[in-house]
Amino acid sequence: MLKQVIKNSVLLAALLGASAATFAQSTPVDTKGVVPYVIDGRGLVAKSGTGLCWRTGFWTPAAAGEVMAGKLPVGCECDKDLLPKGKCDAAAAASAAKPAAAAKPTSDKITLNADALFDFNKAELRKEGLVALDEFYSKVKRIKLEVLIAVGHADRFGDDAYNQKLSEKRAEAVKAYLVSKGIDKNRIYTEGKGEKNPVTKPDQCKGPKSDKVVACLQPDRRVDLEAVGIYSWE
Repeated sequence: MLKQVIKNSVLLAALLGASAATFAQSTPVDTKGVVPYVIDGRGLVAKSGTGLCWRTGFWTPAAAGEVMAGKLPVGCECDKDLLPKGKCDAAAAASAAKPAAAAKPTSDKITLNADALFDFNKAELRKEGLVALDEFYSKVKRIKLEVLIAVGHADRFGDDAYNQKLSEKRAEAVKAYLVSKGIDKNRIYTEGKGEKNPVTKPDQCKGPKSDKVVACLQPDRRVDLEAVGIYSWE
């Protein structure tokens, strides 16, 4: 099922919907050398539906403080609390000196929460998942894609290390399928969250492992997809 990303409300249910999103960031990142964040085609940091910056495998607090976006480290926008105290003071001073420019709706974000993608303890796509991904791809074709981020998840059964690896394999399985459909593999970034972000509530699916509980936890075995781009209706 496609779900529309709205500020402060990720995965809000909608039927095959997408809406214009706005971005406050306006300074391109200097991409020379190691880049700690995912950068889209405009040279800006790609963000999740909740406004979090997407980190790359090169991310460290030091890199976040060294790579520049204009006259300030890019980490001032993404991870200010992790940078040395005072390093981002110039940003606060600049904001106080002049009013912020109005954000322009230049890009769209589409999120797919495919809660039927995977069977228990598996990273192979189910038939239902392939249908959901085909629907998602039909939406992605409508935009000039900048970046696509796939985040894999697992249910609570199994230890943390195993579930982390399983969630990464699920994200990679989705990436491989979308690449087979024609999306440039260099525009797709993957990440695994293990069992850290379940969809089911704490009071749901109680009890030890059983067929009933495994079925109840199906929504947690998923990959969340987010595509960022600019609409092209030609």
